[in-house]
Amino acid sequence: MYNILICDDDRDIVNALKIYLSDSAYTIFDAYTGKEALGIIDREDIHLVLMDIMMPELDGISALVKIRQNKNVPVILLSAKSEDTDKVLGLNVGADDYITKPFNPVEVAARVRSQLRRYMQLGSGEIRTDRYVVGGIELDDRAKTVTVDGEAVSLTPKEYEILKLLMSSPEKVFPPKEIYEQVWREPVLGSENTVAVHIRHLREKLEINPAEPRYLKVVFGQGYKMEGGKSRERR
Repeated sequence: MYNILICDDDRDIVNALKIYLSDSAYTIFDAYTGKEALGIIDREDIHLVLMDIMMPELDGISALVKIRQNKNVPVILLSAKSEDTDKVLGLNVGADDYITKPFNPVEVAARVRSQLRRYMQLGSGEIRTDRYVVGGIELDDRAKTVTVDGEAVSLTPKEYEILKLLMSSPEKVFPPKEIYEQVWREPVLGSENTVAVHIRHLREKLEINPAEPRYLKVVFGQGYKMEGGKSRERR
């Protein structure tokens, strides 16, 4: 038995989705604002959320951001064709899929089954915040290990902390000063050169060709960032 939460401020849409998903395998919960949805998710063991983007009190994107702070439950956004920008934003902040109004009942049922199947196969539950993956690089902060394409890599403590910082926010550019302050936790003195040396050593250990790095990128005049795939926290 799966618990599905439908959240839309249009009661007709909620009722229609209830009909589309009228299956003995589903228990349906309904909400009409993002705030109501968050309350239900906190109280109930929800396995999938269908959520409208435009809602009063708390819109779907803002509610999704809050859900992703401690839940990995699948979220399918409901959107009008005119909300393409919001759909992209929703996917970027953690939505698993989206369905455009008006709905095709068969498509809705198929997408729900697909997301539930994926969720259960991967394992449901709370998101762990101690394992990150970017491309072929995996950092397990619980075990304090780093692997590249499955091969263990030995890093110094400072190299490890720099890598962890960059992997925690892929695509974000970190100035050398910020990296130094967060890793060394002391007044910044010669931070650019110190950080550059450690980045060079990291590239030598992580990159196939350190001269043309795939992962550890420099943004000239600004700092360093991780590329090569979306960082994700695994169960």
